[in-house]
Amino acid sequence: MDVEHSFSPQDALVAVMVATSAADENLSTPELLVITRIIDTLPVFAGYDGDRLKTVSQSVFDLFEVEDGIEALLGLVREALPEGFNETAYALACDVAAADGNVKMSELEFLQILRHDLGVGRLAGAAIERGARARFQRLPAE
Repeated sequence: MDVEHSFSPQDALVAVMVATSAADENLSTPELLVITRIIDTLPVFAGYDGDRLKTVSQSVFDLFEVEDGIEALLGLVREALPEGFNETAYALACDVAAADGNVKMSELEFLQILRHDLGVGRLAGAAIERGARARFQRLPAE
């Protein structure tokens, strides 16, 4: 299987978001919209070619199809992320997971693996997770 062997730092952030969305084998519309909005608005993506989303997504899907693909993906992400961006990657992943208002067990498991693999501490991880829940909370139906 031909999988791209390196990511730019921005590609790595995109890959983490796509992988979080794909963890439950369903890329929901709200999750995809959040990924697109994040790429279009956050300063870390300034100058990023949005057309790379499709290429990076395909790389993630290809890796998910092979044995130890998640570990390979996380290795590529770790290699590409500059120092100090692990919490950013985790925060973006949490935002994507929270986007559709329904975080599935497979997404939680992926987030746990990601947090551990990126070395995001428990306290920082809890704060990031709570921030994502707060940002994507919905008002109760009346």
